[in-house]
Amino acid sequence: MDSLGELIQKTGTSVYCLYASSDLAEMRYLTRFVTHDPVPVVVRPGEKPLMIVPQMEADRALVEANADILTRKQAGYFEISKNEEDPWRISAAMINRLSPGPYLVPPVFPAALAEALREYNVVKIDRNGALSELRAVKDKNEITWITRAQRAAESAMAGAIKLIRDADIRSGLLWYDEVPLTSEKIRYEINRILLSHDCTARDTIVSCGKDTAQPHCIGSGQIKANEPIVIDLFPCDNATGYYADMTRTVSRGEPSGSVRELYGAVSKAVTIAEEGVKEGISASSLYQKIRDFFEELGFHTDLEGFTHSLGHGVGLEVHEKPSLSPLGEPLCDGNVITIEPGLYYRDVGGVRIENLGIVRKDRFERLTHFPQELVV
Repeated sequence: MDSLGELIQKTGTSVYCLYASSDLAEMRYLTRFVTHDPVPVVVRPGEKPLMIVPQMEADRALVEANADILTRKQAGYFEISKNEEDPWRISAAMINRLSPGPYLVPPVFPAALAEALREYNVVKIDRNGALSELRAVKDKNEITWITRAQRAAESAMAGAIKLIRDADIRSGLLWYDEVPLTSEKIRYEINRILLSHDCTARDTIVSCGKDTAQPHCIGSGQIKANEPIVIDLFPCDNATGYYADMTRTVSRGEPSGSVRELYGAVSKAVTIAEEGVKEGISASSLYQKIRDFFEELGFHTDLEGFTHSLGHGVGLEVHEKPSLSPLGEPLCDGNVITIEPGLYYRDVGGVRIENLGIVRKDRFERLTHFPQELVV
């Protein structure tokens, strides 16, 4: 699908409808507008999105939004509300005045509003998330915004690893500035640095030891020496809403031979996967190639070992299309994806390395510019 207009025409509808705040990626993508309260948006083929906003937001929307703007008064809100109290029916009536339908809506469209719109015309659901596919191919501006978030991520990663590197080892535990070095302390430093870049992050992972065997364990408590430490951060650039994503596994002091073995295999898998990325290659085949590589080395790929996908798209969501998984589709020039193989064992711990980059016609253009080293 080349455009949202083509999607509308292909589905036999006349308008694409949203009702959302900018927390919804599709809303931010279509309008480039930040609003914490949900508002209606309609898109007709060949036209800019049309957004209905309260009067208090109108002047800001005219300046900031990539959309035509109507106030609620102009859209008939106050006239309609004289005879209708239900807010969903009022919104449906405003949308109907802009287009009689049929209507195409995303899967996350409010059910109450869809029901109200059906009183005017057919409502079809974009069950395949075609707009998500359109968002998966990034333009130059989007790549610039993602790159900016990635540089912030690297700065924060450097700060986290510096704390670990500069820490003292006492009885197998890390101490920094005469206090225990904890996951919470490292996470605080990561957040502090990200804020200096006008980025924020949630659920940043700083796990240590056996906790690293759980890929998404965020970690807590004092950091141990000679154990794997997984740091996975995925900040959002506050100005644009675009994410970055990166992971490193490090150890302060010499880890076990088993951890080194995991790290060597994962590091090699990153190289193999990155060398295989290009336009047109099946994401599922790339995932299978890494799965086969691990199995040839004797590592499991089921309940333990390589237990997740090879990567995913990154943009206005930290996890979006395409998926480098068994169901992955061919990659496109302009996809921004992660490559993040990992191996996890309950009795050893886990290792994950994650790089971010752009799919090009004949290569993977890495956006991550940060060293991969186990012992720090």
